[in-house]
Amino acid sequence: QVHLVESGGGLVQAGGSMALSCAASGRADGTYAMGWFRQAPGNEREFVAAISVSADRQFYSPSVAGRFTVSRDIDKNTEYLQMTNLKSEDTAVYYCAAGEDPYYCTSYGCYGRPYEYWGQGTQVTVSS
Repeated sequence: QVHLVESGGGLVQAGGSMALSCAASGRADGTYAMGWFRQAPGNEREFVAAISVSADRQFYSPSVAGRFTVSRDIDKNTEYLQMTNLKSEDTAVYYCAAGEDPYYCTSYGCYGRPYEYWGQGTQVTVSS
């Protein structure tokens, strides 16, 4: 019953920056952990970043750590992904997700519960 809508995607030059937003509606009340995933052509969906319910913890894929920042506005039921120093390898459809726990992946493996709700995705294209 929670609807997630991503926005902010588009075309950006390599080395540039782009910010994505994910607005939640329906039964969302700011109590969900939220995350970002992406899927590039020919690849499976990949974990990107996640944030805890209270936003006191953030998790990142090693491939984006140091370049991407995940945040949230609990009152507005909105999750953000600030992307900097973008590379051609970042080109993908980006999806936001929400659930009771922040599912995330590290170099040691993946942890947490699968997300319950997913958005439709927004295309990010990085040109070189």
